[in-house]
Amino acid sequence: MKQLSLKRKRSIIGYSFIFPWIIGFLLFTLIPFVYSLFLSFQQVKITPSGIVTTNVKWENYIYAFRTDLEFMQVLLKFLRELVISTPIIIVFALIIALLLNQPIRLRTIFRMVFFLPVIIASGPVIMDLMDQGVTSIPAIEEYALFSAVITNTEGGLQSVLTYLMDNLVIILWYSGVQILIFLAGLQKMDQQVYEAAKIDGASNWECFWKVTLPALVPMIVVNLIYTIVTYSIFALNPVVEHIQNHMFEVSTGFGYASALSWIYFVVITLVLLIGAGLMMIQGRKTAARGGV
Repeated sequence: MKQLSLKRKRSIIGYSFIFPWIIGFLLFTLIPFVYSLFLSFQQVKITPSGIVTTNVKWENYIYAFRTDLEFMQVLLKFLRELVISTPIIIVFALIIALLLNQPIRLRTIFRMVFFLPVIIASGPVIMDLMDQGVTSIPAIEEYALFSAVITNTEGGLQSVLTYLMDNLVIILWYSGVQILIFLAGLQKMDQQVYEAAKIDGASNWECFWKVTLPALVPMIVVNLIYTIVTYSIFALNPVVEHIQNHMFEVSTGFGYASALSWIYFVVITLVLLIGAGLMMIQGRKTAARGGV
């Protein structure tokens, strides 16, 4: 009997690890995914004899854009918060990862401290923290510096700064996984590259911009996708709450809620494609200018 090659053996081992996930995806995700698309074109009524559906074609989607003004408002508000929060989370995670990658004492404990919120964070926990007012900087409005900045800004910038100060703690709460991903990338980097750069006279700042950052572009893309997905499916997301509220409404029901879910899914997919595409293009430009 012909022996399997090493490459073939590794492929079989890899597929054996992901095979349970594939089965779970087909059974518990793909079927509801397709069924929700079917329901989005239906008017759904739950009767004692079962679920009764009536085809209404595109009426659920037309109602979402023309009649349900609240949905468009919460969707636009969420997108604004997403655009503000995602870069802050990624930049904060990168800074903390760079610090934790230094040869300091008790850095394992520090890593655990920054990852701990990921373990205990949930909808009820975050809601309780928000009710206690600990997700924002205490009495930030009373600080002279903050008051001066707010006074001298107008329009969108002022609302961005206000949102940032009111939600700073909860934004940074999302950074645990991103920190670990950046740490994994930093620890796999070849130290000889830094030694060669130092011999050529590069400073630490130049090493960061021309060696570290270009090498971390794949990690930045992964963290960008992870952050957007995590932020979009959070239990306290106003868009998710709006969809859940319409699930049991007599006038709308599961059909309209399914249509809203698909609209939301398409919007998040477009945001992911745009964000990841821009990062990959920027990464190629940075590498072409002298990165690795």
